[in-house]
Amino acid sequence: MSKLYGLIFDVDGVIADTEAVNARASIKVFEDLFAILGVKREDFEAGLGRGAAEYVKAAARVHGLELTEEQIKKATQLRQEYFLNILSEEPLPAFPGVLELIEEAMQKEDFRVAIATSSTPEKSRAVLESAKIPFQKMVYITGSDVKNKKPNPELFLLAAERMGIELANCAVIEDAPNGVQAAKAAGAKCIAVTNSTNTANLCEADLVCDSLEQIDLATIIKLIQNK
Repeated sequence: MSKLYGLIFDVDGVIADTEAVNARASIKVFEDLFAILGVKREDFEAGLGRGAAEYVKAAARVHGLELTEEQIKKATQLRQEYFLNILSEEPLPAFPGVLELIEEAMQKEDFRVAIATSSTPEKSRAVLESAKIPFQKMVYITGSDVKNKKPNPELFLLAAERMGIELANCAVIEDAPNGVQAAKAAGAKCIAVTNSTNTANLCEADLVCDSLEQIDLATIIKLIQNK
């Protein structure tokens, strides 16, 4: 049997442009729940890829707000509700190159494909369905499956375990510094796409691109083999 390779996709900011919707939903939460106006998308950047609680806490810190556990719980629940409402009215297509890369990998006998996201099952499933990703045929790991969120590597360790592939033979596709750190800590190669932040913030990745249209399986194999 030929060598097996693993391809692991984050969801938010990699599969589709969810970060704009995440920010919109979260800004509304700060207005409605905490009566704080003037929150901007950039205020959430420190929490990118780390799950809903860290995302909310990032902007709270920027605005000098110390949230209780109960407030964080209410905020994350309301954020998901707002996010799903927006998505139901404004479906998000997949970013260019995403479906093509997934389909190419799934047709190859020597590739396995996984989704690994810090997001909840409900929220990530809505995004994947909107973007028409065949996630039911893939290994699918969410924040509910692990104790530790990124930059801890637990999500990627579990994804590789379920694919039955060593992480040294996997490439993770990420869009946030925390995700890149998690992928590298797991021992995987990391391809970062500049959908959510700039190249400088993703410099720890093995490869940085502006679009997955620039990436094919030959590029991924070469990256993994270049140990």
